[in-house]
This record gives sequence, structure tokens and C-alpha cells, in this order.
Amino acid sequence: MANVVRDPREHPEALISDLATNRVAKFTVDQIAFVYGSLWKQRYFTKVGADYYPLGAQWEVKNHVWSKYFVRPGTDWWAQYYPPNNMARPTGPTCDGCHSVGYDIRTKQVAEWNVGCERCHGPASEHAAHPTQRNIFNPSRTNYVAASDTCIQCHSQGRPLTIPIEGKYYDWPVGYRVGERLQDYWKLEEPTLGRTDFYYFADGTAHKNRMQGNDFVQSIMYRRGITCFSCHDVHGTNNYAQLTKPADRLCLDCHAPLSPNGPRTATLEEHTHHKPGSAGSQCIVCHMPLIESEGPANTFVHAHTFRFISPQLADQYGIPNPCTSCHKDKSTTWATKAIKNWPERSPWRLQLD
Repeated sequence: MANVVRDPREHPEALISDLATNRVAKFTVDQIAFVYGSLWKQRYFTKVGADYYPLGAQWEVKNHVWSKYFVRPGTDWWAQYYPPNNMARPTGPTCDGCHSVGYDIRTKQVAEWNVGCERCHGPASEHAAHPTQRNIFNPSRTNYVAASDTCIQCHSQGRPLTIPIEGKYYDWPVGYRVGERLQDYWKLEEPTLGRTDFYYFADGTAHKNRMQGNDFVQSIMYRRGITCFSCHDVHGTNNYAQLTKPADRLCLDCHAPLSPNGPRTATLEEHTHHKPGSAGSQCIVCHMPLIESEGPANTFVHAHTFRFISPQLADQYGIPNPCTSCHKDKSTTWATKAIKNWPERSPWRLQLD
């Protein structure tokens, strides 16, 4: 996160695409003030005056293709308030508040581009001069709501409580500082159970990118006081998604067989009904399926409700489910019948689990 937004003049290695192959909406490196992203897609911003604007093409990293970049009408809530033209949609209101430290909506200046230390720890000049625990915000030393709000402020889809703000429509929590009550600034998009929309599947699981916070606050993990950094270390690790440990080792720290948190079986194999080490025995495959889109085709991130989406829910609401996502040659009817024969799983809760 500390390097997601970079100037290609200062960091030419940040430009991972070949602009000469762009046939979607051509532009040159001289037009690019910033590149954004390198994992799923790379987008390109140009600068006009004090504002930045998204150029019309993005590079899909996994798919190795160029595609159009434009937020369509009727999708993101703010799109209706801006003309259908990228050059009429500055990134200050829509993006920059989360991709910087201290974005000032009046001067359009930042203290620092990218997610620097002060984004999560608050103003730090006094702490830098006289380091103590009392003059810096540390999410691990606060309550679980404020702790996770440090991440949810940007890893969520929502809108400010005040709309518009000084005549503009912002897609980030303007005015919020870590340690404050995020709910005083920001309202999460809410699911409507039974309806699939731009943000959610019909069961309330997100299907759009950057919605880990919307998912997480629905989970029993969150209600029990687990925080984002119970699992992730944003300062960096060698594990996928900056996890503190590889995923299955991390899950089993709290969810070992016969532990109070479950599973209620003597072995993991009895719980998963799959061989140890197989995909079906990976906790995240069933409880955090890859169903939340990062935008480009075939790019998905893990759901964070930690609910198991049953084949019956998939049938009723058209939600992807872990069983037939792996067993692509099988039907949801087959999967439902198989699960009903698992002795440790209540057949009465198949619809809800």
C-alpha cells in the first residue's frame, strides 16, 4: 500500500504495461502523472491544474490485455453526479482521500501520497520528536471497533453522512482521523437480503472489490472482537495478503479440531471430508471463497464474512458456492445430497450455514 501510487518519471519501473500496445484509449507516458496498482490492474492518471483525472484505459495484469476504464452510470452511487466523461471526474473526490495521507479537499494537496504511516497512526510530528506511546495512535491499543475502522475507512464501499460536501460528491470518509468514530463520518452501503445489486449478492456477501470491511462487520469474528490485524500485518510479510502466517496455519490457531471455536470433530479431515493437504481441506476455500471481483475478468479476492455459502443458497439466489466452484463437473443437487450425509453437519442448517 505504501507504493500503490507512483510517478513513472521518478519510478519508471512502476509502469508495467507496454503503452504501444494500447488500442483502447491511447496515451503517452508524458501524459501520465501517476500509475495506480500493479497486482490486479494498473490505471493511469493525468494531471490538469491541481486535479488528477483517470485516463480511459487500464492494463489487466493477470489477463495481459488492455480494457476500457470508465465507471458506468447506475453503478457506483456517485456516478450520477458527474458527467459521463473521465476528464470531468477528478480523482480528488473519488479516489485520492484513501490513496494519500492528509488530502485537503480545499487545497487539493496531500501530506504524502500512498498509505503512509500517518494514515493508520495519525499525526506523528510530536511522536517523531519525542517518541512515546501516548503521542501516537496505535490501533492495537484501542477497542476492536476503532481498531478495525482504521482499515475499514478505505476497505469498504459507502458514502459520507453529508452529501454533497461543499458541492462535491466524495467516495471516502472526508474529515475522519484514526481513533475517531468512523460512523460519525461514513455510512457503509447496506445489503438488501434477497436482492443482488451492484455491491452485494442476495445473502449479503459482497461481490465488488474493496468491500472487505462491509463483509467483516457482518461476521461472528468481528462480533467476538477479532480485528483486521489479528490476521494481517500491513507492515509486510512474506505471506499472501500480508497474513501473519500462511492461511491454514493461521485459521487453525483458533479453530483447531475440537477447539471451543470449532470444528467439532477430532480431525480436520472429518470436518472437511477432503484429504489433508487438498484444496478442499483449505479453510479459506470454503469459508472465504474467491467470489469478490477486482474488476477485470477472472480476478477475484476472498469474501470476509467467513460464512459457508451452501449449494442450496446458490440455487435460491444465484450465488457462487465453494462446492461446485471446485467440482465444476457436479451440480448443486449433488453437493447438497453429499453434505446432508455428513454426520457432523445438521441437515436443518444447510440453508443457513
